[in-house]
Amino acid sequence: MKIFGICASPRNNTTEHVLSKALGHLEDNGFECEMFTCQAKDIKPCMHCDYCLENKKCIIDDDMGDVYRGLQEADGIILATPIQSGGISSNLSAIMDRTRALEAIDYNLLRGKIGMSIAVGGDRTGGQDFAHLKNITYFMIHGIIPVSGGPFGSNLGASFWSDDSLDNIKNDDYGWSSLNRTLAEFENFLNKYI
Repeated sequence: MKIFGICASPRNNTTEHVLSKALGHLEDNGFECEMFTCQAKDIKPCMHCDYCLENKKCIIDDDMGDVYRGLQEADGIILATPIQSGGISSNLSAIMDRTRALEAIDYNLLRGKIGMSIAVGGDRTGGQDFAHLKNITYFMIHGIIPVSGGPFGSNLGASFWSDDSLDNIKNDDYGWSSLNRTLAEFENFLNKYI
């Protein structure tokens, strides 16, 4: 099974580190994993021009082509975002909006895939839950089955706190525990439904 992870950080630091660890765990358990990172990528915002509805592709030619391919090929999708202004990054917001072009090709293209959320904030309560809710809403709109780590510490997904240092993220025991629980449910759903 294929897992496509999106690191929606404009810098590859703490969010990329957490997603890399998650994908490494999944690879160790037999999954084929790929990571797309937004760092130094050209992802323009959706113009909502409806070109995709008539032409079955996005009018914008940028690095979203790699995201479209990865989303289509994946059985499981992980959205990992740093917290910006109390929610998801602008990079992830653009990616979500641009996914509209995939539904223009086939409304059911993403349906039935399994999705999980990772949020890394500068505070323990810096907006991680809001980011998870946005990711979960995105999953639901596109027919992707969202999973969490359950009701004891990872209700909506894996939540980390860091002051933008790898040392802090590596020592965030609460965050790693939430990731482990969420990954366990992600694997359970993949093995059961895919």
